[in-house]
Amino acid sequence: MKGKHGIRSDNLTKKEVSVINRDVVVFAFFLLLSFIFWYLNSLGKVIEAGIRYPVKYINLPKERVIVEEIPVRLNLYFKGPGYSVLKLKLSGNRTPVLIDISKVNYKRVHDSKALNYFIITSGLTKSLSVQLRSGCEITSIKPDTLFFTLDKTAAKSVPVNPENNVVKNRK
Repeated sequence: MKGKHGIRSDNLTKKEVSVINRDVVVFAFFLLLSFIFWYLNSLGKVIEAGIRYPVKYINLPKERVIVEEIPVRLNLYFKGPGYSVLKLKLSGNRTPVLIDISKVNYKRVHDSKALNYFIITSGLTKSLSVQLRSGCEITSIKPDTLFFTLDKTAAKSVPVNPENNVVKNRK
């Protein structure tokens, strides 16, 4: 009885099938090994990559609070050795970068009645590079401008008069 390719299916013994399976396993092993060597070789070269980093804003002006939502993640684009970029990608989702509002040059939006401000993120590259200590150069940051609104915090002292209606245990 002939099969699809003109080979008799009766002639395939268990020994021939095990040789074919072993050849497939050996081929897959060396294919994986060559991929690993190729990947390690490519990590030694200078590459560019983008990583989404979480952001935490600290040291707001006293008696001020951010009213509107401000981005909690920034897209940082790096250029550097592949090993350093890989290290950043592996640690990028866990450790937030800190933006110290008191040390950042933020400006007020012109013709705005509210207290609307903006920060140009290209001015943050030096402080972010120091925090990341990666050996990579930050080529750009997206969004390029952070808009936020600061408003005065309101505090009011309210007297609290508790009602002491304690029920005693009855016997």
